Amino acid sequence: MGENGIAGLLHKVYNVSKPALPLVAYQELSAFKLYHNDVGLLSAMSRLSSKTTVDGDAAFTEFKGALAEQFVFQQLTQNEKLSIHYFTFDNSKHEVDFLVQTEDDEIIPIEVKSGENLKAKSFKIFCEKYKPTKAIHTSLSDYKEEERMTNLPLYAIN
Repeated sequence: MGENGIAGLLHKVYNVSKPALPLVAYQELSAFKLYHNDVGLLSAMSRLSSKTTVDGDAAFTEFKGALAEQFVFQQLTQNEKLSIHYFTFDNSKHEVDFLVQTEDDEIIPIEVKSGENLKAKSFKIFCEKYKPTKAIHTSLSDYKEEERMTNLPLYAIN
């Protein structure tokens, strides 16, 4: 993660062209997302009032997904042994929020939702197509474990 730091504030997360080991070999250097290193600072930089954030009005609806994704990124970076990427497929029609390679060379897709909705079309298609041994969906819903998929509440992502 350290090599991705931009002035210590932003981190690049690269898209990979293929969900295969090692993920770094499939990085697309021209396709990346930028994440702030602190979700609280990002929230402050948005200049949204605390009332808007707490009440969750229409102005906040779009931004809360970005904040949830930012939060998950921040939690993932606490483990320096993870290689963090994202993945688009089918001509960029579908995206998996994070594709993580563990120190045990396991590739785990992670889908982030800011609400309780567990439906994620792209994530479902990815899991059907690539059949990962483990997949994580994180949302405001309760913990739920299925055969290959685990829903973790956002607060439990670390």
